[in-house]
Amino acid sequence: MITFLKPEEQHQHKSGGGWVANTAKVEETVYVGPNAQVFGNAWVFGNARVYGNARVSGDALVYGNAQVCGNAWVSDNALPQTCALP
Repeated sequence: MITFLKPEEQHQHKSGGGWVANTAKVEETVYVGPNAQVFGNAWVFGNARVYGNARVSGDALVYGNAQVCGNAWVSDNALPQTCALP
């Protein structure tokens, strides 16, 4: 879970079971691993993958075939299109 959010302010993503804040937008085509989190106004779409202990937050856009993995944190107005590594 995203510890600073209430349970009703988040949900588990269908593909991977990772946690997504209700304020974030994550398409069904995306994989969000069980320990990953997407929150804020972030938008993740396409074939993107967020996994490991990765976080996507703020107004970040992650799309295409991007992979956010390990302990990476993509935030603010970031626009990774390929791979964000720790």
